Amino acid sequence: MREYRIKVGMTQRELAIKVGLTRQTIGLIENDNYNPSLRVCLNIADTLEESLDALFNPKYF
Repeated sequence: MREYRIKVGMTQRELAIKVGLTRQTIGLIENDNYNPSLRVCLNIADTLEESLDALFNPKYF
């Protein structure tokens, strides 16, 4: 997820604000230390304009 966020030029804080989370939570998600709900994953994917697979499926990392 981090590389897609950076690719669109967004900081953790900016992404957090857009999806209604804290910057710390975005950091935890990016470091695989937090499993977000499906709704949060969909919001992140929509905000970054990427598929769920691209952002969250380990098969694609």
